[in-house]
Amino acid sequence: MRRYDSTDALAPSAHHAPSYYAATIREQAPTCVLQGEISVDVCVVGGGYTGLATALHLARRGVHVAVLEQSSLGWGASGRNGGQVHVGMRRDQQWLEAKVGQADAHGLWSLATQAREHLDWLVSHYEIDCDLRLGLLHVNHKARYTAESERHVAHMRQHYGYDHIHFVAEQALRGMLASDQYHSGTLDDRGGHLHALNFALGIARAAASHGAYLYEGCEVQSINRVGQRFHVRSAQGVVNASQVVLACNGYLRGLSQDVHKHVMPINNFIAVTEPLGALATRLIASQRAVSDSRFVVRYFRMTPDHRLLFGGGENYSYQFPKDIGSLVRPHLEAVFPQLKSVRFDYAWGGTLAITPTRMPWVREVEPGVINASGFSGLGVVLAPYTGKLVADALLGDRLGLDLLGCVPVPAFPGGPALRWPTLVAGMSFSALRDFL
Repeated sequence: MRRYDSTDALAPSAHHAPSYYAATIREQAPTCVLQGEISVDVCVVGGGYTGLATALHLARRGVHVAVLEQSSLGWGASGRNGGQVHVGMRRDQQWLEAKVGQADAHGLWSLATQAREHLDWLVSHYEIDCDLRLGLLHVNHKARYTAESERHVAHMRQHYGYDHIHFVAEQALRGMLASDQYHSGTLDDRGGHLHALNFALGIARAAASHGAYLYEGCEVQSINRVGQRFHVRSAQGVVNASQVVLACNGYLRGLSQDVHKHVMPINNFIAVTEPLGALATRLIASQRAVSDSRFVVRYFRMTPDHRLLFGGGENYSYQFPKDIGSLVRPHLEAVFPQLKSVRFDYAWGGTLAITPTRMPWVREVEPGVINASGFSGLGVVLAPYTGKLVADALLGDRLGLDLLGCVPVPAFPGGPALRWPTLVAGMSFSALRDFL
């Protein structure tokens, strides 16, 4: 077994992070106990959105599939994120047009809208009680970004027929958000927010209902090819499989050096206030989610019981700070000074995975092994649908997988010794732009 420091952000645990989500779980998913050796068609490593959705879509089609999760299902980024529902990729369509051409950029937009429809299908078809609410404001913390937002809305409407997005001028924004920190923005009617962990557990229950084997507390130690099959080994037992899916995102920790070169973990932090009562409806209108234009994004929304869930601050190490609430507080008070000294009832950190281009790294890393990770903060919509595309590819339909593969995602510079300090230096420099 690997040795972890007690403060290690990636250290497995039988318990969920001390989050608002963990305190409001509605229904757990059924799990199995791994003992000895079992044989399946596909072994999925990682029990988050991607891995669980892969298992669901394979099991729906009669494939024998096992999911190995090092901690509890949904324990990682899938059960800790801000719950924001974004439509599209981490990079906008004009960036994609420049990188992959008009045809593939339109194909990727179609994939993104299908991913959004897939989320609705999951929630409705499997009756997942995850507090899905519509409306996402993206707000500009600098006035000079206003013209860019206007151009973006016009481009999406004219060239992609996406009429759900609207430009929001400063005066109109004042009626939507009780903060003077922002100058303009966009409103996406198909965006929104949900309860991140209940969504993950809902996908898990759906997968189990079709016969997927879900194993918790099974940290994978090694993956070895033996003839035409793979032996996926954990301390609890071995899964013998024809194909393997790596769906670990920021928690891969050395299982694949090829993935390790392209996908790196960073930590982000969230705090949830005490119930705010009537003040909640005055801070954010119509239960919308909000994210801003900072490099280190501030994002926030109201929970159904009128608390403010606020994400702000990140670090680039394998440890969380001891007092997460103190790290988040100045970000919250900058946006909402009227909440100065508000009590935090929950505060937690989570590890997500980024790539150099902030686009997901979805590749067949060797024959029979597919990796899907690096969603760079947009996993709520994209990760479950990517799980479906991985399942499709394993069953012979590679169109979606190959489309994601056309997006350039180079390795991080610096090699094994320098890539981490290079990342930290680059991220820190980029974060300085928030103050210029």
